[in-house]
Amino acid sequence: MMLFKRKIYSQLLSWKNQSNGKTALLIEGARRVGKSTIVEEFAKAEYKNYILINFTDASTKIKNLFRNHLDDLDVFFQLLQIETGVRLEARKSLVIFDEVQRFPIAREAVKTLVADGRYDYIETGSLISINENVEGILIPSEEKSICMYPMDFDEFLEANGETPLSEYIHDCFDKKEALDDDSHKKAMLLIKQYMIVGGMPQSVAAYLENSKDFLASDTAKRAILELYRKDISKAEKKYRSKVLALYTQLPGFLSKHEKKIVLNDVDKNGRYVGYSDAFFWLGDSMITNLCTACTDPNVGLALNEDSTQIKCYMGDTGLLLSHTFTPEEIENGELYKEILHDRLSINEGMFFENLVAQSFRSKNHELYFYTHYNLEAHRNDIEIDFLLSNGSKTNFKIEPVEVKSSKNYTTTSFTEFKKRFGKRISNAYVIHPKAFKIEDGVTYLPIYMAGCL
Repeated sequence: MMLFKRKIYSQLLSWKNQSNGKTALLIEGARRVGKSTIVEEFAKAEYKNYILINFTDASTKIKNLFRNHLDDLDVFFQLLQIETGVRLEARKSLVIFDEVQRFPIAREAVKTLVADGRYDYIETGSLISINENVEGILIPSEEKSICMYPMDFDEFLEANGETPLSEYIHDCFDKKEALDDDSHKKAMLLIKQYMIVGGMPQSVAAYLENSKDFLASDTAKRAILELYRKDISKAEKKYRSKVLALYTQLPGFLSKHEKKIVLNDVDKNGRYVGYSDAFFWLGDSMITNLCTACTDPNVGLALNEDSTQIKCYMGDTGLLLSHTFTPEEIENGELYKEILHDRLSINEGMFFENLVAQSFRSKNHELYFYTHYNLEAHRNDIEIDFLLSNGSKTNFKIEPVEVKSSKNYTTTSFTEFKKRFGKRISNAYVIHPKAFKIEDGVTYLPIYMAGCL
């Protein structure tokens, strides 16, 4: 398996240097996003030795150490070293709890182990907050949590040997200027390749190891999608079928103009209150990125959210592509040709918008959108794809973002939003396939710059 340079490595290093053994690190992320790989790579480079316990297949003897010996840590560590064959050294060793959600007792033990202070601890997991994974345990306050996402466009460029282009894109964004024409065309081609392959490390590795073969990437992605289905099949029975129904129909929701989930399409008697656990499961698994309506774009977007209006993007756009089309629909390569040459007549908008949502979440932006319903016209007259916050605590402003997949488009809705909420706006962005420009107070970003926001 190829190893890729990941931005999260610097966060791991910062935690190690700052915590000095006083906190454990919890890395949350979707399955197959690369958590275990990066943590083990970090352990090999930054510690003298380490123990990795994968609770997916940990032995009964290992699990019984947590059940029976935490009251005597000398014995606990003695037996742990015997079982694993690894000799730990105080303040020079790391213990990794992989897939810790599968054995919540180990997560609760972190409080005791950190207080002991001998070693460092990193936990990895998905579905960390799901009720059945935290029921009956005390969540340790000595736990620092960070999220890991699929490889972003910068990391994809790095993997493809295009680091100079990545640096040039960020430099032009900072300077508020367009790339030269040749570089723009190259960046647009690469962002489309990224849209197809996605950022799951196994998919990227399959693509690169097979001479940039999209079909090899697709095979890897379908294996991940099947793994997600198996995970859903293990969810609590009371909401399992609802999670599966939402997951199965995600491409259908995103292919519609508004992209909001309409529960009547899933369940004629469906109500949002009855689906709240299903939405939470999909969001907590990080299989999806939930985007909630904001009814009044003002101070604190979360204060005005309407959780009954939700858009549900896939956590990885490459996975969305494979989730949308069957193997038979892509095996002749026509679909890839249409995407690369801007001839995708349907669905192109959903992939562009999903890619932007993925880019924003990789920067830890919470996702919100805005719509205004015109009673006289009986339709929405304002639709803003995303609302970002400028992050200021003293001069809070919003930043509306519209996504346009076509080179020919109108911004009527965007203009109306600016008129209505102009005093609350700091920057306004349109993300499109064309070059960078600033016009009439709006910054037009090529889609490969979405991750710069």
